[in-house]
Amino acid sequence: MSTLFSSAAQLLGAQGQDLGRTEWLELTQERINLFAEATGDHQWIHVDPERAANGPFGACIAHGYLTLALANLFMPQLMQFANLAMGVNYGSDRLRFPAVVKVGSRVRGHGQIMQVEALGAALQAVVRISVEIEGSERPGCVVDTISRYTFNPIEQ
Repeated sequence: MSTLFSSAAQLLGAQGQDLGRTEWLELTQERINLFAEATGDHQWIHVDPERAANGPFGACIAHGYLTLALANLFMPQLMQFANLAMGVNYGSDRLRFPAVVKVGSRVRGHGQIMQVEALGAALQAVVRISVEIEGSERPGCVVDTISRYTFNPIEQ
C-alpha cells in the first residue's frame, strides 16, 4: 500500500520514513528482451538462454540498468501524491548492483525516505529504493533517487 502525501508539510515531516514494500514482480525473459531492444544491449548473458546456461550465472540475467529502471515502476507503488502541481526526476546517487537478478526471479521494491529539503517553492526528496530479490540476502539494486515536488497552495 502506498503512502499518500497531500502537502509539502507532510512530505517534509516524512524524512526517515519507511515506505514499505511493493508486490512481487517476476522478471521474465520477455521483459529482458524488450529492454535489450530498447537499449541496444544484446549481450549474450541477457538474451541467449542456451549460452547463458553455461555461463557464469547459469542462466540469463537482467541488465543492471533494467533493474535500476524498476525503481521508476516501484516509486508510485510506494508513494502517491495529491494536490501536486509538478514532480520531476532530478537524478540519483549511490547506485549499486549488489547481486545479479536471474531470469524468472521475483523482485520487489522497498523504499525509505532518506532526506527531504525545501528548495524555494519545491521540495527535494531523496528516496532509497532497494530492488529485493526473493530468496536473496542481497538486493539486485540499491539507488538513492532524487525527485523534486511542487505542491499546489492549500486554499484556506
